[in-house]
Amino acid sequence: MVGSTAALMLAVLTGLPSVVRGASYGLTDSYIGSGFFSGFTFMTISDPTHGRVQYVSQSAAQSANLTSTSSNTFTMRVDSTTTLSASGAGRKSIRIQSKKQYTTHVAIMDVRHMPEGCGTWPAFWEVGSNWPFNGELDIIEGVNNLGPNLSSLHTSSNCTMSGTRTMKGTATFNDCNVENGANSNQGCGVKGDSQRDFGPAFNSAGGGWFAAERTNSQIRTWFWSRADTRVPAEVKNGSGSINTSNWSTPTTLFTSNSCNLASHFGPHNIIINTSLCGDWAGGSSYGQAGCPSSCVNYVNTNPKAFANAYWDIAALRVYT
Repeated sequence: MVGSTAALMLAVLTGLPSVVRGASYGLTDSYIGSGFFSGFTFMTISDPTHGRVQYVSQSAAQSANLTSTSSNTFTMRVDSTTTLSASGAGRKSIRIQSKKQYTTHVAIMDVRHMPEGCGTWPAFWEVGSNWPFNGELDIIEGVNNLGPNLSSLHTSSNCTMSGTRTMKGTATFNDCNVENGANSNQGCGVKGDSQRDFGPAFNSAGGGWFAAERTNSQIRTWFWSRADTRVPAEVKNGSGSINTSNWSTPTTLFTSNSCNLASHFGPHNIIINTSLCGDWAGGSSYGQAGCPSSCVNYVNTNPKAFANAYWDIAALRVYT
């Protein structure tokens, strides 16, 4: 990677640790259409966030028409036809995990539609093994149509975000520690600045692009809505190389000033999933969103309410 010359020269002259403001990357993996089937595993684990979902295998998802592909489309749906028994399994959904792991990289996802509706909890994120010690980066996350999007870091102790950060979003917690349930496992988050980065507003605008850059000195995320004239051409066109030095101010910025990112974040798998209810979507936010009944009862008895609980992904590209 080629860092910012000005930043490196400043570090040499002042004796301060260098902060790489941007870098050049080449396309390593491109997941488009059926590429998600070959590059990802359909996980059939119990939902770690205690959601009212049953994650199904690829074959089961295809048989139930919960996933499909075309030359430039990959979809993941929540079941919207079955009324559930209160004592039975949760609503069928999908959770996929990349077969490859990544350390320093840029991930860009071109999304046309994300799951929406009461009780929904869509997420696009990265996580290491032995959670939380190898860290987690949430790129897209939210519940019950309540925007804006929330991007967060989760890791072990001695990792905080201190000082002024140049970013568009608004910080929530500054302590990234979730070890032993600290801060109710919320980590250090940043709320987006756009009215179109989550839920129905995102979908009505035709979606957009989310990007995340991870280095040993900083982790940054960006969002551009579909009609945003500021989206870099290399992002919009899925170019074979990118240079984040040319991009605008990020939505979020997490730095190594008070957190050794290299030691707190290990190799990560990329995960895309849709949970329902659970620890966040089924908590106080459910009522705050004006959703009816209780979350679990709503999920059990209103299958048609989940007709729009689907991902439509044009592409996921990873650069290193």
